[in-house]
Amino acid sequence: MSSSTSEISLSAPLPEGVRVGNENLVQLTPAAGGKVAALIAREAQGEFLRIAITGGGCNGLSYKMKFVLSPKRGDILVCTANTQVVVDPKTALYLKGTHLDYSAAMVAGGFKFSNPNAKASCSCGESFSV
Repeated sequence: MSSSTSEISLSAPLPEGVRVGNENLVQLTPAAGGKVAALIAREAQGEFLRIAITGGGCNGLSYKMKFVLSPKRGDILVCTANTQVVVDPKTALYLKGTHLDYSAAMVAGGFKFSNPNAKASCSCGESFSV
C-alpha cells in the first residue's frame, strides 16, 4: 500500500469532533477512487463520500453511499485513493478492514464491497449479515 494513494490535502479544517482514521478502516482501490472522483465532479453534491451501514436488504444490513459537503461531529475521516471517505462510529464497527472496488463491466459491474466482517452476503453484494 503506497502512501501516495492515500494522501490528499484537505481543503478546509475539519469540524470539531471529527477524527482522522486510516485505510485499516476502509480502503478504496484506485478504480473505485477514480469512479468516485468522476461522480463527485458530475454530481456536485459534496467533496466527501459518506459510507454508512443501515438495517435492511436481503441479509439484514445494507451499504449506503452518498456525497456530503462535510463530515459531522463524531465521524471518522479516511483519505484513501485520493478520496475523502467519512464513516460514522456505528458503521465503523461493521466496516473495519473493508475494501471497496469498482468495475465498469456490463454484467456484475459497479461498486463491490469486500468486508471481512460479513458472515454472509447476498448475490447483489449490497447487503450482508454479521
